[in-house]
Amino acid sequence: MLHAFALPSENGELTRTARTSIMVLRIYLDVCCLNRPFDDQTQDRIHLESEAVILILKKLEAGIWEWVGSEVLDLEVRQTPDRERRERVLLLVRSVHRCVAVGHSVLRRAQQLEKVGFGAFDALHVACAEDGEADVLLTTDDQLLVCARHNAGKLRVAVENPLT
Repeated sequence: MLHAFALPSENGELTRTARTSIMVLRIYLDVCCLNRPFDDQTQDRIHLESEAVILILKKLEAGIWEWVGSEVLDLEVRQTPDRERRERVLLLVRSVHRCVAVGHSVLRRAQQLEKVGFGAFDALHVACAEDGEADVLLTTDDQLLVCARHNAGKLRVAVENPLT
């Protein structure tokens, strides 16, 4: 992305400077993250993670960062038994900037990830985040975080908690 900006010249007038390239952070949020603001906020950890997720969503909405999502998000959210929660999270998912389709390469990669210990949906999310060239996949799922740390050398995307 190219941006121009102005700096004061010697006489105090604003002058246009050269253009600068800025990298935009690409973020993939899994369903655990998207659900966090709707969880019971009485626990400190849940409350802090919720605040972090809300801040991240604001930056995504403002276009400061790019939200990479996938068909898997929609599929997993639609399995949420609580209708009100499901509808709220589906509203969030509609704001994804780039949606990764689940094709043969994503499915193959997900199968590889399952073989090293990732759960089915987690493997699909990681494979989609990689395919969408996300810089980070954010999750509040401790199991996914542990598995990702254990297999970090095999992943093409960082997997982190929104607080880190």
